[in-house]
Amino acid sequence: MASWFDRERIIARPGFSRWMVPPAALCVHLCIGQAYAFSVFNLPMTKLLGIVNSPAPPANLPIAQVISHAQSAPDDWKLTELGWIFSIAIVMLGLSSALTGTWLDRVGPRKAMFTAACCFGGGFLVSALGVHLHNLWLVYLGYGVLGGCGLGIGYISPVKTLITWFPDRPGMATGMAIMGFGGGAMIASPLSVTLMNHFSTPTHVGVAETFAVMGVIYFCFMSVGAIMVRIPAASWLPAGYVAPIQARRLITTENVHVDVALRTPQFWLLWWVLCLNVTAGIGVLGQASAMSQEMFQGRITPGAAAGFVGLLSLFNMMGRFFWASTSDYIGRRNTYFVFFLLGILLYAAVPTTAHIHSVALFVLCYLIIISMYGGGFATIPAYLKDIFGVRYVGAIHGRLLTAWSAAGVFGPVLVNYIRQYQIDHGVAKADAYTVTMYIMAGLLFIGFLCNYFMHPVHERYFLRLQESEV
Repeated sequence: MASWFDRERIIARPGFSRWMVPPAALCVHLCIGQAYAFSVFNLPMTKLLGIVNSPAPPANLPIAQVISHAQSAPDDWKLTELGWIFSIAIVMLGLSSALTGTWLDRVGPRKAMFTAACCFGGGFLVSALGVHLHNLWLVYLGYGVLGGCGLGIGYISPVKTLITWFPDRPGMATGMAIMGFGGGAMIASPLSVTLMNHFSTPTHVGVAETFAVMGVIYFCFMSVGAIMVRIPAASWLPAGYVAPIQARRLITTENVHVDVALRTPQFWLLWWVLCLNVTAGIGVLGQASAMSQEMFQGRITPGAAAGFVGLLSLFNMMGRFFWASTSDYIGRRNTYFVFFLLGILLYAAVPTTAHIHSVALFVLCYLIIISMYGGGFATIPAYLKDIFGVRYVGAIHGRLLTAWSAAGVFGPVLVNYIRQYQIDHGVAKADAYTVTMYIMAGLLFIGFLCNYFMHPVHERYFLRLQESEV
């Protein structure tokens, strides 16, 4: 059985269509993209005990109304405690992708994708037990640690494979897969609500059963991706492929070892490029609903704000494919220049849209901002391939994703604490985000400078020269 996972078993035979590989990657990314929808469980998990002793609501109410009807018990979990589940998962995403990248390159995508399926699906099952026993530490361990490892391994597992299959369109290829991570919430959110509605009763919210079912579903779908995936033969190239001109597009035909890449200034410039782009995006993404209602008090209802968040998710997904594909034509460096320059203008314009009471301009600004947030994730693997070569791009990408973990802390902290500081000092809620938006624009300017200083890796870092010295 173990040999079924071996790298040699998944080398594609002649005639295999490379277009079978993106769907295999999507099987994984659409599943792990559930992370963006985890917040749908937060409110139900604050009423796990309280609902038992609350007055019985009318029969056949949907879960949202059952929860709003229930009262929290003193021993119920608080939202502040539950917020750590997602934070731990994102931190583990960065750490696991950094620590397993080299292993992934060695064993191949099938073993890595199946490992991700076991971790992510298993994380749900452990969390289901934690909810059943009302043990929050088990939920931290399950979804946070084990599920977070599944996120990290699953996120990077198809990247090198896709780039190898599509040397002519690496941005488009990785964009197709990483688009799934951005759009996974669009499937997970209604699925989660449907399952909780099915399993809930007047005295039970159905979260544990929902976790268990979702764990099995995600394990199965991710395993399908592991079964489907193939890697090309060593000498394979697509018909008619012509290598790009290095001097014109900042693309190398050499390879840099993952450990050596960390010693180059290019790696750390790209680390900050990703970190700053994500910090700006993720900081406002988590507060989009509250921000829209507070900046347009009385004009944007909670229902409209929820629709706005759904629209952001759609543009997050579409931006990953659009911008990554665009980078194949204009280059990765130029694509990030667009992200930073356009982002600076849009962040600086957001307070003005509130002052002129233009909901349409506010929404338009944020849709473009979030498309570039998603596009940054999808474009960075091809950027790494351009700079460091394809051989170790999976491992290098894994280590670069620690920038995501850092941004997952920086962004929300900046938005939340600056907003609270403003309010505590007498600033109206509608104006409390103005300084934050200007700070985000400043961070993007620093990211612009990091991208500006990108240049080809010095030849002394090339693998062939490193090996010759040994």
